[in-house]
Amino acid sequence: MSVIAVLLLAAGASSRMRGGDKLLEPVAGQPLVRLMAARALRAGAPVIVTLPPLPNPRAAALTEMPVARIPVQDASSGMAASIKAGVSSLMPGTDALMILPADMPEVDASDIAAMVAEWQPGEILRGAGADGTPGHPVIFPADLFEELGGLQGDVGAREVLVRHRARIRLFPLPDRHALTDLDTPEDWAAWRQHGDADL
Repeated sequence: MSVIAVLLLAAGASSRMRGGDKLLEPVAGQPLVRLMAARALRAGAPVIVTLPPLPNPRAAALTEMPVARIPVQDASSGMAASIKAGVSSLMPGTDALMILPADMPEVDASDIAAMVAEWQPGEILRGAGADGTPGHPVIFPADLFEELGGLQGDVGAREVLVRHRARIRLFPLPDRHALTDLDTPEDWAAWRQHGDADL
């Protein structure tokens, strides 16, 4: 059975929230970062959470959860720093890594579990909207860990996806689960207005 770890990216600055922290927004009665970690754990995978330098409120929100909390000292340099930190923390024998931005509150435990069960060795399995639009999360096989560890800047794993696009298989998730990320107070207000905040 393949060992697939989940890397929850939670080290970003929430700069577009104008002083708020999107990962501490309450969803289903708890901070979003804790909810997302709990969902990943329910899927049965080892969970790694990258965080801003300690101490910080996001790390405090994960108290007593069986996740690897990885502070990223250079988190301000972009998403690549979080991916590199997550990859470097992987246990030997890990077959694949799911990268999941923590600001995607519609990705639930069943989505994560379905993708983990569906992944086939050697492929890149990418979550998509119900309409086929590529989104997140994305599962990368172990032979790409070195490339992921060499990323720079704030474009995430995009260049790895472009370089290996022939290996990508899209996996549609319900509705807009793979596409909904909430970056601004207006995004949050609109999402809550549509009644999705109790997921």
